Amino acid sequence: MNSQEIATFLDSFADKKERTIVVVDFGNVDKWEKDLGWRVGIQELGRLVKHFAQGNKALRRFYYGSDYGPKERSTILSLWSDGILSRAEMNRFEVITKPVKYIHDLFKVDGYDKKCDFDVEMTVDLIRMCDKYDQVVLFSGDGDLIYALRYLRDAFRKTSYVFGARGHVGREVVDASKDGVIQRLLYSDDFDYRLNMDRFRGR
Repeated sequence: MNSQEIATFLDSFADKKERTIVVVDFGNVDKWEKDLGWRVGIQELGRLVKHFAQGNKALRRFYYGSDYGPKERSTILSLWSDGILSRAEMNRFEVITKPVKYIHDLFKVDGYDKKCDFDVEMTVDLIRMCDKYDQVVLFSGDGDLIYALRYLRDAFRKTSYVFGARGHVGREVVDASKDGVIQRLLYSDDFDYRLNMDRFRGR
């Protein structure tokens, strides 16, 4: 998409902002950096999301883990995790979080593998809140939510749009866009000038 096509696409939501839910799986979005070569900023993401959903904060949903480190009884968030969650709050997202699990893994350098998936939480919220929206805008290239999006389309006639990064989009997502489960598959690569937090740094 070029800048004019993007502008036209965003304008198409002008009269839909109160009936659109935005779901940000930031654990997935954060991994896009490997394919994009740049980082998606939370402030930049918040500005873009305002084109889709305004008025009801609960419809701008941000899912990310609370990392307290490997000690089970720790109550101190890691600086990285605290910074992400705080910035999401400041940018008017409804933050949904839970503790990151540390799983022993001798093949990892630090002896642990970290896990914190929100597929169940996102699915439950989408179904629980289905009377509050008509469109879904999902920021995640993971194919795990396609089953839920298909159900929402078939049972409630919901329309879905998915943002991913080229090279970081599951086959299920691509197939769902071809089958009409997803109205449109968008690539964050094309939104560099809106999402890249490093775009003007170092100049």
